[in-house]
Amino acid sequence: MDEATAGVSRRVPVEATGDEVYLDYQSAKPVDPRVVVAMLPYFTERFGNPAALHTVGDRATAALEEGRAGVAAFIGAQPEEIVFTSGATESNNLALIGYANRNKQAGNHLIISEVEHISLHNIGKYLEKQGFRVTKVPPDQFGRISPQKIRARITDDTILVSVGWASNEIGTIQPIPAIAEMLHGTGVALHVDGVAAEGMLPMDMAAVPVSLLTLSSNDIYGPPGLGALYIRGRTRLAAVTMGGGQERGLRSGTENLPAIVGMAAAARIAAEEMPGETARLTALRDRLIREVLETIPDSHLNGHPTERLPNNAHFRFDGIEGESLLLSLKDAGIWVSTGSACSSKTLEPSHTLISCGLLHEEAHGSLEFTFGRYSRESDVDRVMEVLPGIVARLRRLSPLYRKV
Repeated sequence: MDEATAGVSRRVPVEATGDEVYLDYQSAKPVDPRVVVAMLPYFTERFGNPAALHTVGDRATAALEEGRAGVAAFIGAQPEEIVFTSGATESNNLALIGYANRNKQAGNHLIISEVEHISLHNIGKYLEKQGFRVTKVPPDQFGRISPQKIRARITDDTILVSVGWASNEIGTIQPIPAIAEMLHGTGVALHVDGVAAEGMLPMDMAAVPVSLLTLSSNDIYGPPGLGALYIRGRTRLAAVTMGGGQERGLRSGTENLPAIVGMAAAARIAAEEMPGETARLTALRDRLIREVLETIPDSHLNGHPTERLPNNAHFRFDGIEGESLLLSLKDAGIWVSTGSACSSKTLEPSHTLISCGLLHEEAHGSLEFTFGRYSRESDVDRVMEVLPGIVARLRRLSPLYRKV
């Protein structure tokens, strides 16, 4: 930690007071105040365009490359393997569309797991309209993708497989090292959306042969509106955004220097605090899971019982809808989610839960709690104070719930 961030408290309240509780860290995280301190000079006295050929531009270039090196170190990569984008969705677009267009002479077939973020499914639909074939791989009942299921779908035309390191919704961790090992030597590239797992799990590109890795700044308590794409060594992409040729010509546009400095600071803090934070979040997660399942009849845990993110507790409750639960909890000052915030505007049930074999009414009865850097034991106390009563009240009103 540098002098600018030393002594700045890591404990800040999310916009909640009194009995209000924020447990939707998967959808958005506050920027760590230490990150804000690192960023502030780059809005004023340290401003500059890295493309400029004078001294101010040189200083901006130095800050840009220092930030690139910091993000690279976070995942065991080389600085030249990092390309900055506007966020995870753009990184996913560059990874899949850029790779497909650059390598279409080698084949036109891509494989995407059924439990991926909606951005990847929509990219797959776009590629199909461009003449590519996209195959989806179903998970098991816990949301895990088997390397053998992927292998069974590889053809001579397959050029890319895309599997997230962990589900942003149900928290299930995928066997990425095993998938990467299975693909080794096949000539098929592996793209991994690492957004849900970054800062939660170690991701070492020196140890796991991933070709492309999507990262998000805000998911490690950095500024929103910035992402990165790791591109291993000789992996070749076509540009998706055209312009002045910044970021190796793959992502044109003047770099967001303050945000890049902030993402690097956030990455450093996340790496330093990950061991202790993982243990702390796991204890909160396990306590909530245990008390919900023991206290509320006909409640179930979605996702893998053990291979799951340390901050994720995802439940379903027989006989009631998740939206009703969410709104009732909102009235009580507890802020949670029914699934991915990026698809919350639709009335469709979660594609992830349906892929795991749940019925539509079961998927609709699900609720996601995600803990974060500023979560406390008192947050669990508050949830358990009100959730059982809310579930009981909604079940009394529901024609779908019949206690056997």
